Amino acid sequence: MGINADYILRNQFLFEGLRKSLHLRITQNLRIMYRSIEDFLTTRKEEESNTVKLFSNLTEETKSVKIHENVRSLERLAWHITQTLTEMGKNAGLFETDLLHELPVPATLPELIETYINYNTLLMRTVRLKWTDSNLDDLVNMYGEEWKKGKILSILIAHESHHRSQMTIVMRMLGLPVPGIYGPSKEEWIAFGMPPMD
Repeated sequence: MGINADYILRNQFLFEGLRKSLHLRITQNLRIMYRSIEDFLTTRKEEESNTVKLFSNLTEETKSVKIHENVRSLERLAWHITQTLTEMGKNAGLFETDLLHELPVPATLPELIETYINYNTLLMRTVRLKWTDSNLDDLVNMYGEEWKKGKILSILIAHESHHRSQMTIVMRMLGLPVPGIYGPSKEEWIAFGMPPMD
């Protein structure tokens, strides 16, 4: 499995787009917010499963490859997803400190996956202990803006989905199989004996 160099050269703007246009200001555009802690926790657990499924398709050989100078490697994207759990958690007042701040990417993919699961579990447990349905309209200063707690929970979900999407593009460029998240992937359609959709 290698990088399709010809494709990269022909589609330079795709990678610039990953850096610019795909990195949307979801904080400004997201209007949906959670009104129920249990609804968030149910979704969060489902998203954990989706993220672990994606992380599990990475390989040690390709995890640190940069397909373009302006595109993060797969391990860096996976670690950013993981670090955001404690970074946003601390900024939202859920954690006293950002426990993953400035820590290096774990040495192996199993370690990275274990760290992600452990801190996602901690985040969910802390949300359940510290926040209630009745205070999800409370405002918290986040990155110089005032966000409702319910919006913070929505951003946690959207942010992770956003970066998983970036990862699937990089995975395709590196020839890695991409698992279906919200529907079958190309590989899964083929496994079903059906032609993949264009």
